Amino acid sequence: MAWGDPLKRGDKGADVVELQMRLAGFRGTMPDGDFGPGTELQVMVFQRDVMGMKNPKGRVGAATLAAIDAFGAAHPVDFQQLTCKCGVCDGFGQGLFKGKYRGGRKIEAYHRYEYPGIHRMLLWAYRGAMFYAGHKGWKLTVNSGYRCSEDNRQHGRSSTNHHGKAIDMDILGAPSKMIDRERCNALRGLLVEKANAQVGWAAGNRKSLEPAEIAPTWVHYDVRSYDRKFLADRYFVKTQAALDTPPVL
Repeated sequence: MAWGDPLKRGDKGADVVELQMRLAGFRGTMPDGDFGPGTELQVMVFQRDVMGMKNPKGRVGAATLAAIDAFGAAHPVDFQQLTCKCGVCDGFGQGLFKGKYRGGRKIEAYHRYEYPGIHRMLLWAYRGAMFYAGHKGWKLTVNSGYRCSEDNRQHGRSSTNHHGKAIDMDILGAPSKMIDRERCNALRGLLVEKANAQVGWAAGNRKSLEPAEIAPTWVHYDVRSYDRKFLADRYFVKTQAALDTPPVL
């Protein structure tokens, strides 16, 4: 099936993967292409919170598909904010160090690979964060997107999270540092509740947030806890058009 066909529990395939991607900010599951109870819950939360349905059923018909497209259009992602500022790469790394790990530890937190863009699921989850923040009257922006190995070298860093797997969000307009911290804590709480994110990285295949002691006045969001199969190159994008277009699986 192609993206745009009706979907329901029990369906499988690339169109379900796309649905799971686009609803990453609403509870959230993995893009495994299996429309099970977790995906049904995603749909129901979207139908309730975005579409205003009183008794959502979790089936995806024409109205829900149109609402998902309209939701994306209403929450554009500024890719200029996401690009690396090193002055050497094209804004999204040079594809270096695939399969190379810092310190020899073969876990994703130490994978030095410069992924080819930002993960689509992370950016759709960011759209969800914009939606829920907007209900509190807050406007989000990205203050740190891609940071390649050259940018790390320039700034004395070694973390690889921002090689396409992470963004840092700011809530604009806080009148004081104290209120900024309070709002960032509240946003983390919202993302745990609404997007099924976790604070820290204990669980696999969950979107992750840095705790407040690491990120007091910003909100770090990443997908570094995903299994390798969910970090395939095809899930990383460099443009708005690619974000809104299903990849060839």
